[in-house]
Amino acid sequence: MEHDYFGLVGDYWSERIEYGDQDVEVVLDAEGDAVATAALDVAAVMIGELELIDDELRQVFVSQLDAASSPVVRFLETLLDAELEQADEVEAAIGRESGDRQIDALRSMSLIRVDLRPDADEPGDAFAEFEYALAPEDTDERLIAAIDLGREVVDVRFDG
Repeated sequence: MEHDYFGLVGDYWSERIEYGDQDVEVVLDAEGDAVATAALDVAAVMIGELELIDDELRQVFVSQLDAASSPVVRFLETLLDAELEQADEVEAAIGRESGDRQIDALRSMSLIRVDLRPDADEPGDAFAEFEYALAPEDTDERLIAAIDLGREVVDVRFDG
């Protein structure tokens, strides 16, 4: 199958996209014959609107700060722990000083990877996963948000 944006769709497509001060790896993982052209079109639009989707997801993360057991709070508690071996690197990665350390950390995270799965094209399916890190070169902890075809958040998880 051939697509206007992705070209020949095989098992794997990857590209680095820069916006702002971020360098994001975008991956499309799908078999060409199992993917609808409409889903590929949505994936291409998402790539074009990466900055907007990134902003929307960061707002979702902020909204989860009230829930003590949320993946966002667990992610921040782990990385903002003064006893963390990489505490200096994490502190250096926080480039904002609003007075709210959690918000500053969320705003300072890097979007490092977006996985697009156009074969997951039903409402509620994880169509795209956005992987975030704070001091990604120094830490292994990741905050991952999955959205469906309609850009509704279907999952937020902490990998660390």
